[in-house]
Amino acid sequence: MKRRTFLGTTAAAAAVSLARPARADKANDTLRVTWRDAVPDVDPYRNSLRTGLIVAHEAWDTLVYRDPKTFKIVPALATAWKWTDPKTLDFTLRDGVKFHNGDPFSADDVVYTFETILHDPKVMVPSNFVFIDHAEKLGPMQVRIHLKTVFPAALEYFAMVLPIYPKAYREKVGPVAYSKQPIGTGPYRITRVNGTSEIDMERFEGYYAASPKGKPAIRYLKITEVLDSAGELTSFISGQADWIWQFNPDQYQNLHDLPGKTALRAGSMRIYYLQLDAAGRAGNDKPMQNLKVRQAIFHAIDRNAIAHNLVQGDSHPIAAPCYPTQVGCEESAAVTYDYNPAKSKALLKEAGYPNGFSTTLVTYMLPSWAAAVQTYLKAVGISVNIQQLQVGAEVQKVMAGQTPMNAGSWGSYSINDVSAIMPYFFDGGADDYARDPIVEKAIAAGGLATDLAERQKEYAIAIKRITAQAYWLPLFTSVTYYAYDADLNFQAFPDELPRFYMCSWK
Repeated sequence: MKRRTFLGTTAAAAAVSLARPARADKANDTLRVTWRDAVPDVDPYRNSLRTGLIVAHEAWDTLVYRDPKTFKIVPALATAWKWTDPKTLDFTLRDGVKFHNGDPFSADDVVYTFETILHDPKVMVPSNFVFIDHAEKLGPMQVRIHLKTVFPAALEYFAMVLPIYPKAYREKVGPVAYSKQPIGTGPYRITRVNGTSEIDMERFEGYYAASPKGKPAIRYLKITEVLDSAGELTSFISGQADWIWQFNPDQYQNLHDLPGKTALRAGSMRIYYLQLDAAGRAGNDKPMQNLKVRQAIFHAIDRNAIAHNLVQGDSHPIAAPCYPTQVGCEESAAVTYDYNPAKSKALLKEAGYPNGFSTTLVTYMLPSWAAAVQTYLKAVGISVNIQQLQVGAEVQKVMAGQTPMNAGSWGSYSINDVSAIMPYFFDGGADDYARDPIVEKAIAAGGLATDLAERQKEYAIAIKRITAQAYWLPLFTSVTYYAYDADLNFQAFPDELPRFYMCSWK
């Protein structure tokens, strides 16, 4: 495999021709962000996208905060917490915090948030709070959270994926209106939501001084959501955007070399994967229900070549369906699949498909990466039709059980625990294409274990079964590519969560 060049694209031609690229909107104190993954609903509980999570961390706050450098949990909307027993967690809330409309924050908002999401059929990632049973108000600034089961990783979730709603305001306007004019307690307040094309924010001047996030140095944040990478690149090169990310790695050096621009390549805990319909949910693609076919597909793909030549940086294949640093990610338990086309062809023949077959790959990966998978499978006789979709459309299709084969990425909501990835794909829910009771049982048991050795034992059982049955192939680790104006101070973190409230102008 060879790297694709950047210079043949329209955007590249524009880059070469621009002797003096337009600069950042520093004069108007506006950070202009452009990305491709449009947020279908800015309500943080009603989308499952990474871009939605980023917006949530700008406009909402959580009870506790995880320091991006140390991963230490520190106070945020709660100043203190304690476990009164293994399934009961008490929070003391912070006085003086205001929502963006001026309403005071209190225990009522916390209880309302958790009681609402527990019963809302439109939440997108219920696995993020499935461990919560109910919330109880102990006093104006005291809350008790009752868990359904023992859950050692609870504080990670409270810090990363459980922002607090404003009870009075959301009850008054209703969920639909709230998605159009949301408020939170975060460092930025959302001033305009224009469908899935624009999200405008302004620094919240009433933000509480003790927040671990700090008050933003830049006053305005403007997010523009475009349809494709060409639009994203054109916006950045022409000076209409100050920050972009997740572009094709082949464009890295060209963007880095542009006058007044810079680019950054940073490793992250996101992994790319290939998921096969072993459970037969798609209905019309029987080969995927054959173990030997699934194993043949796994052996047909040279993951190392894709990681090295296309993803680049320090991207590399991994064996287990989780990120290696995550608690419970027992890579030694995984069955591995080397690149072996001859073995792949032999397995297809044993499965009754000596001449291969045709199928469909639904994905939002970069087209060049999907094309590489397509090429490798074609070499062993499997003809693949690629349906290239935006993230939101692909997610909906997957959840509807309509993909014989799908490929995407998962960043675990930046949570360093396997409970943030394996239950999502293997708990019998909408994203589970295995529906394996052995896997479900082991994952559930691992999530309940307080003893680390017991957790590792149960997760190892799940990992061995998932990989032996070839349900889900971890393709490679991700490298996140950022490009931004040279006048911008920006810092990337391994949890792949850009924190615009930490940005400043030089």
